[in-house]
Amino acid sequence: MKIGVLGAGRMTEALASGWVRAGHDVLVGGRTAGKTADLAKRIGARAGTLREAAEFGDAVLVAVLLAGLDETLRAAGAPEGTLAGKTVIDCGNAVDIADFSQVTYEGGSSMAEEIARLSPGAHVVKAFNQAHADVWRMRPPVFGGRPLAVPIAGADEGKPAAGTLIRDLGAEPLDAGDLTQARHLEAMAIIVIRLLFSGADPLSVFAFRSPE
Repeated sequence: MKIGVLGAGRMTEALASGWVRAGHDVLVGGRTAGKTADLAKRIGARAGTLREAAEFGDAVLVAVLLAGLDETLRAAGAPEGTLAGKTVIDCGNAVDIADFSQVTYEGGSSMAEEIARLSPGAHVVKAFNQAHADVWRMRPPVFGGRPLAVPIAGADEGKPAAGTLIRDLGAEPLDAGDLTQARHLEAMAIIVIRLLFSGADPLSVFAFRSPE
């Protein structure tokens, strides 16, 4: 699969390196040419501009902070239709880094829904936002002998490609519904982030007992 990546940060390095190893053709697009080229070289991917990445990929990962989302999508040509017909995966969280509170758009919508609004025709899927980049550096991400489950929410047309990319990292997709459910996935991630920064163990909070 041809994968374009918008952003050249930690999540890009963690996720895209796994996809390169799985045999996918990856082009990383970033706002800073030098940083983008360095990252792409480290993981064995191509480097280019944001627009080149958007046009290149059959699937496109959006891996940028909330503050840079609008600028990134416009530089990638998303409002002009460069992402139309493509699976677009949002791995970010709409979080205010000052106090780790959730940021929502008009009507309480999510970061993923904002990407869909700015990307006419794109098949937007929320995925990968529940785990830190360090988890995605694991090969594979297995806990207690079980592969990591990755909740995904979004357009049905985008879920098959997203599911393939999840499985190629050694994890398992878990369908969480349509794109409106991205609001809940982002809120859930905020809780996990707060627990981590307070020193708690999220596994002790979300653990359950299997049936006897």
